[in-house]
Amino acid sequence: MYVSKAKIDVHSDRFGFPYGATDIVCLEPKNCDPTHVSIHQSPYGNIDQLPRFEIKNRKPETSSVDFTVCISAMFGNYNNVLQFIQSMEMYKILGVQKVVIYKNNCSHLMEKVLKFYVEEGTVEVIPWPINSHLRVSSSWRFMQDGTHIGYYGQITALNDCIYRNMERSKFVVLNDADEIILPLKHPDWKTMMNSLQEENPGASVFLFENHIFPEAISSHTFNISSWNTVPGVNILQHVYREPDRKNVMNPRKMIVDPRKVIQTSVHSVLRAYGKSVYVPMDVALIYHCRKGLQGNLPRESLIRDTTLWRYNSSLIMNVNKVLSQTMLQSQN
Repeated sequence: MYVSKAKIDVHSDRFGFPYGATDIVCLEPKNCDPTHVSIHQSPYGNIDQLPRFEIKNRKPETSSVDFTVCISAMFGNYNNVLQFIQSMEMYKILGVQKVVIYKNNCSHLMEKVLKFYVEEGTVEVIPWPINSHLRVSSSWRFMQDGTHIGYYGQITALNDCIYRNMERSKFVVLNDADEIILPLKHPDWKTMMNSLQEENPGASVFLFENHIFPEAISSHTFNISSWNTVPGVNILQHVYREPDRKNVMNPRKMIVDPRKVIQTSVHSVLRAYGKSVYVPMDVALIYHCRKGLQGNLPRESLIRDTTLWRYNSSLIMNVNKVLSQTMLQSQN
């Protein structure tokens, strides 16, 4: 056993909250290949009862998947079932093999859907009972309300997901369950990322611009009657996006090379090897269907954007398959 003094490195982005994502870093002993580590506040403490953490990512491996999506965190008795299934099926159409979900809580029906995707092999659920340890906020910014950490520890979960998938995924995608990176020049993410890497040698972080498609404005196209009993939003009916606002930057989400990222925040990395690239909007954008951010803009003030409809036939067929195996079971 070797005792090393640890350095505590609190990540710089915590949006005013008293607690934030933190790295505890210690030097390895020379001429030793440690396999586990424990943490204690005193160098002379009794470590018999301490948890032992396996040291991972020791050896470079060939990535077993191309794309892993990290979703943090599912909370608030999450029940947006239809939009979640649509996002999952869009991810798969675009080339995703793995989705990691940090689950605090969700509805009973959503549990059934998660179980389906876990058994399929697409989803890995990480239990995330952070509210058993800290007073969590459902906001990303501190509101002087006595909470300890923002958005159910989102930044900590994102960093964990990068390290968890560092050696098993070529790329890690950091976005929410209501966000889909839609390529405009390529059919899927693999061809898009091959092109972006060729154009940007040395880049390890690719940032995509977020665009809001307000859920209050809908199209009558793809009003599929069998979906009307499923809780949640039908994204195929939302093809009007909010215009850019003067002097307001649209936030971005990322596709990263996980082996090059040291620390990440939500909309950018904090520390990484390699450069960050802002992906032009004519290459891809983030389709984000949620409550509008610019008030109740009339339809004529919005921009009609039907990029999502390119995938409609595959998406409808795949969603119907999932619903037949989850919704019917839930009614039995």
